[in-house]
Amino acid sequence: MSGAEEPEPVLLHTSGSAARITLNRPRALNALTHTMVRRIDEALVQWERIPAVHTVVITGAGERGLCAGGDIRAIHDDARDGDGTASAAFWRDEYRLNARIARYPKPYVALMDGIVMGGGVGVSAHGSVRVVTERTRVAMPETGIGFVPDVGGTHLLASAPGELGTHLALTGAQIGAADALLCGLADHFVPSASLGDLLDALAELPVREALAGHVRTPPQGVLAAQRDWIDACYAADTVEDIVRRLLAHGAPAAKETAETLLTRSPTALKVTLASLRRARKLGRLELVLNQEYRVSCAALDLPDLVEGIRAQVVDKDRRPRWSPQTLAEVTDTDVERFFTPLHERELGLRPRMS
Repeated sequence: MSGAEEPEPVLLHTSGSAARITLNRPRALNALTHTMVRRIDEALVQWERIPAVHTVVITGAGERGLCAGGDIRAIHDDARDGDGTASAAFWRDEYRLNARIARYPKPYVALMDGIVMGGGVGVSAHGSVRVVTERTRVAMPETGIGFVPDVGGTHLLASAPGELGTHLALTGAQIGAADALLCGLADHFVPSASLGDLLDALAELPVREALAGHVRTPPQGVLAAQRDWIDACYAADTVEDIVRRLLAHGAPAAKETAETLLTRSPTALKVTLASLRRARKLGRLELVLNQEYRVSCAALDLPDLVEGIRAQVVDKDRRPRWSPQTLAEVTDTDVERFFTPLHERELGLRPRMS
């Protein structure tokens, strides 16, 4: 009906000793809006003070997944037609929420069933208990839209074994349950059909006991068998050298990966590699989020973000025209500008003792 009210985008309720967050935009694959971020944050602050709430659980409405990311159409319109302040304000609150989730004093259980991408990783993979299923597809696909992994994604991927995180960050590849566990993005595998029973158990039992009857061994992943070429090729110092190593390696999957990289935004690839390497040295999540905020705000001023979202989401022609078009044209100075301090506009998160 044309006059019908929009449903609440975040549903909040308690069941037994568990507080429940349900992302409720199933037609948009539960993409996060600024309003949703603020409501989740407010709920977490409130539940932290309520002794009867022992556990927080986040799920996604609908059949397709937890969350496909942030509302990138809104970012596209703001970057194209506005001055970027709405996007910067969204990221400021979103990244603060990511930090809150990572440091939350009560168990924060994320049911990562179905699609979990971009901002969806931010509201799940920083949690203390991360559950994946045979339907899980996790990705940080930002380089495909001329952007750089954010929401603490460079912190998470920089901590993955070997160069697996570099591979996932640069390509935006989707991974399943076993590979999410391998990369440190998840903790437990539970069959999708058992999630309802697990939710019931979480309402009544401590998390460890609730999980005990439901955790299983996931189907085999693919990344473990590819570690030889991934670690060897992505250890290079530049994106150009990574591509050269991939093309020269001999493994068909390595060559296919090189071809994938060459379709991504050259600027985003170089900034992503620099972000990951710097994230390893920064160490603490809050410091990495501060860096990601600088990088995200800088991306608003350049054409690739608008063009990438246009090609993938708005016009869906899948033919972005990157500027610059080649890796060779992206200079060290171009990359460095993404890390320029924002002074009074800094995110300003301070590391907390774990």
